[in-house]
Amino acid sequence: MSEISLEFPDGSKRQFEAGASAKDVAQSIAISLAKKAVAGKLDGKLINLNAPINHDGKIEIVTKDSEDGLAVLRSTVALLAKVSLKEIFSDIRFGEDSGDEEGLYIDTDKDDGQVSADDLEAISTKIQSFVDKKVDLKHESVSKAEALKKLAGTKFEAQLVEDSEDDSFDFYNVDGVDVLNNGVAFENAGDVKFFRLLSVAGAYFEGKSSNDMLQRIYGTAFYKQADLDADLKARQEARERDHRVIGNDLDLFFVDPKAGAGLPYWMPNGATIRRTIERYIIDKEVADDYKHVYTPVLANLDLYKTSGHWAHYRDDMFPPMDMGDGEMLELRPMNCPSHIQIYNHHIRSYRELPLRIAELGMMHRYEKSGALSGLQRVREMTLNDGHTFVTLDQVQDEFKKILTLIMDVYNDFNITDYTFRLSYRDPANTAKYFDDDEMWNRSQSMLKGAMDDLGLDYYEAEGEAAFYGPKLDIQTKTALGNDETMSTIQLDFMLPEQFDLSYIGADGEKHRPVMIHRGIVGTMERFIAYLTEIYKGAFPTWLAPKQVTIIPVSDDKHGDYAESLRKKFAAADVRVDVDHRGEKMNYLIRDAQTHKIPYTLVVGDQEKANNEVSVRKYGEQDSNSMSADAFLSEVLGDIENYSRADK
Repeated sequence: MSEISLEFPDGSKRQFEAGASAKDVAQSIAISLAKKAVAGKLDGKLINLNAPINHDGKIEIVTKDSEDGLAVLRSTVALLAKVSLKEIFSDIRFGEDSGDEEGLYIDTDKDDGQVSADDLEAISTKIQSFVDKKVDLKHESVSKAEALKKLAGTKFEAQLVEDSEDDSFDFYNVDGVDVLNNGVAFENAGDVKFFRLLSVAGAYFEGKSSNDMLQRIYGTAFYKQADLDADLKARQEARERDHRVIGNDLDLFFVDPKAGAGLPYWMPNGATIRRTIERYIIDKEVADDYKHVYTPVLANLDLYKTSGHWAHYRDDMFPPMDMGDGEMLELRPMNCPSHIQIYNHHIRSYRELPLRIAELGMMHRYEKSGALSGLQRVREMTLNDGHTFVTLDQVQDEFKKILTLIMDVYNDFNITDYTFRLSYRDPANTAKYFDDDEMWNRSQSMLKGAMDDLGLDYYEAEGEAAFYGPKLDIQTKTALGNDETMSTIQLDFMLPEQFDLSYIGADGEKHRPVMIHRGIVGTMERFIAYLTEIYKGAFPTWLAPKQVTIIPVSDDKHGDYAESLRKKFAAADVRVDVDHRGEKMNYLIRDAQTHKIPYTLVVGDQEKANNEVSVRKYGEQDSNSMSADAFLSEVLGDIENYSRADK
């Protein structure tokens, strides 16, 4: 019998008989390894544990304690869910399915209404019955032609096979039911341990909004109960912090696909938060000598061809609009070319530099429907954008000035968990970057020198630079512990060259400026999503859409006093209302807490007689009485200090 040569991760090689499986390989190494093995990986591709190997290659043994091992478990649960769905619903149709380190899902469709959350228990019970009976999962790999024959009339699955570039497809027979499975699975259902079907939600077939809307069933699975419990707890925390859920509960914003996917509508509460942040940012920048401007959201396509955005980001830009006379207009994907037009509108002198231009600039990105998510991934966004034009010898000082401004803003928002990343071009793949080695070496050393001068810790990341220059990215931790780029400072020697920018120097000659791009808090959309999740919807007083609510014990007896307080507080720019609904007091107080209003004031006979208020802060059980003037002073101090006790 012929032999094959298999190479292990450590580089060693061994000979095996052709047709040996990953399980055979594992057993040849150690019985303990074979017991933990759930699949193999041949030349980087997962294979079934008992699948015959008939050619030389690189082999890995996939065990339960690896990400690939989790993926195999979850793929198996997805397979059993499909079989269960087939047995429960005779008219069920399937789209895509997946099991990986993130969890599992199955896309479904049926004639008499979609699968609902109420069906998850019955599906789970059926899956568990296969596990308890230790049903064999009989695997068969077939050609594309055979797969299409098996899937004749299935619509979605047949389309997936037709569109695939693979030449073989995996089917499993479970308790007499044949199903297509997109991943590697166990040989026996009894190896499944702990799983949970979580939720259902709509999902377009293949992620395209032009396709049918299917119903996606989400789930997860683990080898240990403790791991499942920890995951469910983390998911609960994620749900409680999900800005989309909070945004709906607090009436901050909504997105209606019928009106346009990825295009958020800001409700009064959300608009108040956004307006407060925008005014804060503008005031900060104006105080730092930025000149605020307004520029159009449309520009001639030639502008973005000159800037290089058309060449590098065309797939992320909306199609140009033909105006019928040869002019092609483009929804802007970036604000920098617009600010270059502001700079270039006048002849500039070295005495004007640094020239700092800023804008809350609206941009548009051509995002696929499947990538859109609340305020975090949208098609229209407003960037807290700024560009500084400097001489070469001003670069490092201006960089430090910008970074100081960013850290000051972070302090006001109480953002403390962040790191600095210097992002360089990839020296092994320079084709996607502006072609000027001298520029790259000089600008990268400038950024590094500035960070060293400031004495700040940072790490260096090759391949993360913009196409026109290196940058400093400030990486913040989200509420769920993920890294996200909040702020950025980018050096740019390319665009001043592309647009032939100049200034008149002290010598009376033309010189080329350097351009510094910077964003302090990114886009308004993503920043507010971040804050919503960090604060869990309990915005600090200065940001809260409603800062104070006043509840009269009796609207007839105390409503006028409550209104006089409202007018007084509103005149001092406190966002306040009076709850005149006349419901039971406990209900109204609980409702104010549910809406996470920082201060709830109750006024009755005593408060009216003594010009007092009974104050209850959000999240606290006790209340205390104070004069109306003392309370106003307290809340104004809270607002002025950005709700920070240490300011």
